[in-house]
Amino acid sequence: MKVFVDTTVLVASVVALHPHHARTIPVIRRVLSGEDDGHVAAHGLAEAYAVLTTLPVTPRIGPDAAARLIQRNVVDHFQVVALTAREYARLVSTLGERAVMGGATYDVIQLACARKAGAERIYTFNLHHFQRLDPGLADRVAVP
Repeated sequence: MKVFVDTTVLVASVVALHPHHARTIPVIRRVLSGEDDGHVAAHGLAEAYAVLTTLPVTPRIGPDAAARLIQRNVVDHFQVVALTAREYARLVSTLGERAVMGGATYDVIQLACARKAGAERIYTFNLHHFQRLDPGLADRVAVP
């Protein structure tokens, strides 16, 4: 199955102390074993790095450690999906019509990448946001 994993799931999967860590493990294991074909948004890599380096955990996750975590746990095992410049421009032009504001913009980017990947299942901890932002994909969105 083609699965798409958003930033909330990526971060929880690499931080053992994260409250949702255990819930992400089955999803990640299926990708690592080849049972599922995993995809992530290129934007999500940068977003995950930003979150990891500012996460209030002890010990702190430094820049080098965050970069290694993303490389070893995500880039090495998931297909990275990027929007083209034209796709970004088209997406941004629709945000006003769709009444998308603030951080939901980044969820729309995640969903556009999931659609581009042909994801059959989209994993996020922002279930209701994702379902509302793209009703056409709502039945594919799930919480791990």
